[in-house]
Amino acid sequence: MTDATVQTALSVGVPTLAVLIGILINNSRLGDVTNRIADVNSRINDLRSHMDARFDDMRDMWRGELRRVEEVIDARLKHLEER
Repeated sequence: MTDATVQTALSVGVPTLAVLIGILINNSRLGDVTNRIADVNSRINDLRSHMDARFDDMRDMWRGELRRVEEVIDARLKHLEER
């Protein structure tokens, strides 16, 4: 092989090899990004379920408190009606 063919082969082969290595590295990084997105989605779902549980607890507490207030008002009205 002459110097010109070696130079041509290197000038074509080295950039091609660099591009292929870059593609492989980017592909692995995209896999990392996908894993991080999945982790964030799972954390958001955990927070959502935790907040739903807290809202349900608060709703139950308010219903209980409103029931107690209603019973007190009913007792007072009954007492006033008896007078």
